[in-house]
Amino acid sequence: MEVTSVAESVEMRTAVRETYGPADLSSVPVFAGGFINFGYWRSVDLAGPVSVDDRVRSQQDLYRHVLDSLGPLTGRRLLEVGCGLGVGCALALREYDPAHLTGMDIHPQQLDRAHRANAALLDASPPRLRFVRGAAEDMPFADAEFDRVHSVEAAQHFDDLAAFARETARVLAPGGRVAVTSFFTPDDDPRHAARLAELLQTYADGLDVARSVTDLAEAFTRAGLTDARTASIGPEVWEGWDRWLSDQWEPGTWPRNFLKAYREGALDYYVVTATRPGP
Repeated sequence: MEVTSVAESVEMRTAVRETYGPADLSSVPVFAGGFINFGYWRSVDLAGPVSVDDRVRSQQDLYRHVLDSLGPLTGRRLLEVGCGLGVGCALALREYDPAHLTGMDIHPQQLDRAHRANAALLDASPPRLRFVRGAAEDMPFADAEFDRVHSVEAAQHFDDLAAFARETARVLAPGGRVAVTSFFTPDDDPRHAARLAELLQTYADGLDVARSVTDLAEAFTRAGLTDARTASIGPEVWEGWDRWLSDQWEPGTWPRNFLKAYREGALDYYVVTATRPGP
């Protein structure tokens, strides 16, 4: 079993500590399967009933979409930033055949859950999976330790995108690639943050932080990465997410306002990619 931790001094905002600790967001029915993401719904027929299996597939497909954007992964060393329960790590190992995968998360309770959920993989010989506690802005890894870095719906919680970008550039080997997917504002209009706090409880209570997608792309460029690109996948996320929520939340309740924020232009869902120069 390979499980690694870092000092308990790693800090979390109160909302993050509660949501992913005692509240255990992974146990909420809307996140069936433990992936804790809004899903990529292209393969799901939204005209009819949406099943739990459809919901789980949407979350798996979001991981697949991100991992596919990293190029061939066979034999590569992967890092997932914000791995949660590690079910995405298990999918990557099962379907993409990397040499080794590290799942990093800031929350010790999430890592405890990841350990339990992936016990068989952790006990495999030779070991191909480990879980490490660390912050996106201060990763406990050596320079050039990974060939690929990815993060799925965690960047909205990061305190400092510039620090995350610098750390990503540092831990990537030359020629390495990063892919981040999450929800961001589409531009730097300062009105977006206030509107999101009006519409969505997660912004009002500080769980999510309103930042522009260009903030992350520009941070990657300043950190020395090249070919930073942003691609909206909103059409494949928001309608399906709202359709799934409609079976559990009434119109006008705050979780249904994600679609409203998207339609108003205050929020969208993106994949952001960049490359470390080198062979």
